[in-house]
Amino acid sequence: METIDTHYDMQAPADAVWPLLENFADIQAWWPKGKAVDIERVEVEGDGVGCIRHIYNVGFPTAISERLDFLDPENRTLKLSIVCDLPAGMVQYQATGQLIELDTDSCRMTYHAEFLAEEGKADEVRGFLLGAYNLMFEGLEAAAQRSSA
Repeated sequence: METIDTHYDMQAPADAVWPLLENFADIQAWWPKGKAVDIERVEVEGDGVGCIRHIYNVGFPTAISERLDFLDPENRTLKLSIVCDLPAGMVQYQATGQLIELDTDSCRMTYHAEFLAEEGKADEVRGFLLGAYNLMFEGLEAAAQRSSA
């Protein structure tokens, strides 16, 4: 099992970022537009823990389907898995994100991922995921700044 541990310090209050993450189905509300991975549409199955968001990205042959496995608002923590057709040579994927308040105007998002990749594709998967995380951090920060302005 391969792992990635990363974090990003956002210039936005945790109270503005957490609702974006907690509303798991509405990734389009904060995902940045016009970047390397652009969301075309999202279809959602279910509600709350166990729901799956099928993310259809421009230029991708199939949806990336993420299932919400765990949600802890008190500790601002969530876990998700990619299910169905896994992208970029992934065989298995699960991640845990936690939002930590640094002060009233900033927070840190920590992200721990575990994945299995097809033979010889671990570096490709790692690059794909790190790129996606950078887009996630950028989008969350920008959306939280807009909502708290």
